[in-house]
Amino acid sequence: MCAVDVRPCIGTDRLILRGVTRADAAVVAELANDLGVVGNTSRMPYPYRPADAEAFTAAAERADPRHEATFAIEHRQFGLMGVLAFDRNEAPAMGAPMADSLPGSRSHSERGRSEVGYWLGRSFWNRGYATEALTAALRWVKFDWRRHVMWAGHFADNKASGQVLVKAGFLYTGDIEPRMSVARAEPVATRMMVWLA
Repeated sequence: MCAVDVRPCIGTDRLILRGVTRADAAVVAELANDLGVVGNTSRMPYPYRPADAEAFTAAAERADPRHEATFAIEHRQFGLMGVLAFDRNEAPAMGAPMADSLPGSRSHSERGRSEVGYWLGRSFWNRGYATEALTAALRWVKFDWRRHVMWAGHFADNKASGQVLVKAGFLYTGDIEPRMSVARAEPVATRMMVWLA
C-alpha cells in the first residue's frame, strides 16, 4: 500500500509552508510555551505543554485539507518557526470547551466563515517572516484552494499582527469584538479584518 501526502506545500525565498506532522510537536511546544506568543492567540493555552503540542499536531495531520489547512512555517536555514492555519470556525481547537460556553466567544453568525490565524516563536519576530508566510499562503488560498474571502482578527493590543495583516492585503471592517484568549483567561478586544481575492 502506498500513501500519498495531499497536503499543500508552498515555498518563498526564505520559507517553506508545509503540512504539520507529529514530528513537529517538540519544537511547537518549545516555541509556543511563551505567554508573549500564545497570549496573542485565541485558542492556545498557557503554559503550552508537550501534550498540547501532541494533540495539536495529531489533529492537524487528520484534518481534511478541503475544509481547513494548517501549515508549519519553516525557515530554509533555521527550521520550524511557527504555524499558520485557515479554518472555518465550526469547532473549538484541541479539545477546548464549546465556543458558546466561553465568555467573549465567537457569535453564531461567524460560524462557517473562513478565518486565518498564525503565530511565530518570539526569536522570529520583527523580520518580515509572518508577512512573507501569510502573503504566500493567501496566493495559495486564491489560486489553489479557490477561496475568495478570508477573515482575520488581531487583539487590539497586538499592533504588529495588525501590520502583518494590512501588508498582506487585509482591510479593517470597523468592527471591534471581544474574543476569548485562553492563555490570558479573558476576552480581549479584537479588531476584525477581511481579505478579498
